[in-house]
Formats: sequence, C-alpha cells, structure tokens
Amino acid sequence: MKSPNKFKAPPKRFQPKGLTVLYEDQDILVVDKSSGLLTVGTDSEKAKTAYFRLTDYVRRGNPKSRNRIFIVHRLDKDTSGVLVFAKTEKAKRYLQDNWQQFSKKYSAVIVGTLDKKEDTITSYLAENSIHKMYSINNPEKGQLAKTGYTVLQESKHYSLLEIDLLTGRKNQIRVHFAEMSHPVAGDKKYGEKQKGIKRLTLHAVSITLSHPHTKQQMTFETKTPGYFYFLLTEK
Repeated sequence: MKSPNKFKAPPKRFQPKGLTVLYEDQDILVVDKSSGLLTVGTDSEKAKTAYFRLTDYVRRGNPKSRNRIFIVHRLDKDTSGVLVFAKTEKAKRYLQDNWQQFSKKYSAVIVGTLDKKEDTITSYLAENSIHKMYSINNPEKGQLAKTGYTVLQESKHYSLLEIDLLTGRKNQIRVHFAEMSHPVAGDKKYGEKQKGIKRLTLHAVSITLSHPHTKQQMTFETKTPGYFYFLLTEK
C-alpha cells in the first residue's frame, strides 16, 4: 500500500478467514480477498462471504454492535485481490459516485498468445437470461466496456497480462478475452474446462482512489499470486 498513513494490520489470528486486512480507518476498510470467497451473499450462501466475515470483524464479535460495512464494488467469487468496503453511508456514496475515475489494475493469465502485445478492447456488454455477459454492437442495449492490457510474459501455452480496467462492468475482463478466443485460464463460465488448472487466474492487483474524507490519493496493492507465474513455467 502506497500511503503516508501509518497502518498496522491486526495479527493474522484476528483477521477474517480468506481475507487479509490491508488498510482500515473510520471511513474505509480495504482487504485482499482470496479466490473462492464470495463478496456478498447469495440465496444459497449467506455466511461464507467477505461481507459477512468483515461485518463480524468490525463488530469485534459483538452482535449488538452498531458497527457495519457498506458494499462499494464486488469481485467475482473466484477472482482474488483488492476489495474496498466503506464504513459509513457517506463514504460509500462518495466512492461509488467517483468509482469510474479511480484506477484499477488486474493481473491475469490467458490461454495462448496475443498478436498485439498492448491494446485496448472496447465493446458494449449486455446480459442474457442465464446471467452471462456478451458483447453487442448496439450502445443503446449494452454498457460501454473498455479493457486495456499489456503482455508481461509469455510461454507456449499461456500469457501473463497486466490489465487496466478502464470501465467496471460485470465479468468484463473474462468476457473480452474469451471473445478473442483467449479466455482467462481456469474460467469455467466463459472458457473451456481445462485439466489441472487450480483456480481462475484473475487477480485485482491494485486500486488507486481518492479517500472519501481527506480526498487524499491512496494506492492499495497486492502481489500477483505465485501460481500465475508457475503456469507459465509448465511445458
């Protein structure tokens, strides 16, 4: 985390399972979410989520506490990385109102190699009846989605990318590369099932935002999982 603010993370035994607290103050709570953990609950799963576990964390185990967190954005269940929550309604509104102006970087391993080693993918995304996103040419029926990328490393079978999420649409990165016939490795929804891939290889590396109270620019960073590099070494 690049910030002049001094923050000491709580000991690991006090951190919620599947989450690492990167930063916390009276307005925001920033964590590194592990792959496989939902951001928020679904009809079938309420407790095994970042939201549930962090709510318990800010209440310090006291169910009568009025402390709470507010959802600012989401990461897919199988995507890991930086996740930001607000601790007040006012902070939530500020972050969401300015979200498109903040810088979000991801790392991903995609299947195959790309002809263009640096480019921006642009399309309009819509959602079908089974909740899968897809690109259309009609701006009146889809939301503008822009994904910038740079190839960092390549192997015979995979490429490691640094991605600039220029807009924040549902499943945007996964859809854009799948439609280029280079799906994110381990993507069972938009790609093909691959033997031996342990997880979706998509990670939210960093977010740079303006603090809702101080308006100070802050960058929160995590490391690209070692597994991403391991995939590129496989023959």
